[in-house]
Amino acid sequence: LSSPLGRCVATAEAIASTVGVRAVVQPDLVECDFGRWEGLTFADVGQRYAAALEAWLGSPAVAPPGGESFHDVAVRVRRWVRRLRETHRTGLVIAVTHVSPIKLLLRDALAAGDAFLHRCYLSPAGVSIVDFYPDGGIAVRTVNDTAHLAVDPGVTAG
Repeated sequence: LSSPLGRCVATAEAIASTVGVRAVVQPDLVECDFGRWEGLTFADVGQRYAAALEAWLGSPAVAPPGGESFHDVAVRVRRWVRRLRETHRTGLVIAVTHVSPIKLLLRDALAAGDAFLHRCYLSPAGVSIVDFYPDGGIAVRTVNDTAHLAVDPGVTAG
């Protein structure tokens, strides 16, 4: 399952081809729309939009100018999780998505507060694993594992 954005689709297709399945695009997994902040560094946002940034950091209900709030992204992610739990009661599901949906999924799974969203660092291509049990239970198994990124594909075990 993949966000519709190109870099996620490419990653999902690469993973899917190695295990013999097809990647399926899931619009609810798209990254948060950061509006006028898109493409800016955090420092740039702080300089250009100081008051808006302070408000955004203070509440997941606040959206960046012209963008989407974390609250709205959480609604999408929860909808996706609900559908996933209905359609995939057992087995492994790999979702390729972005920092904001992953943080929101982890926050909910850990029953953490909103401060978690700005205190959790996720690396590009990091792997997080969340187990969903048939009885409704949830367990976070792994957060931001990047060990696979250190593997040199040109080196073979011998």
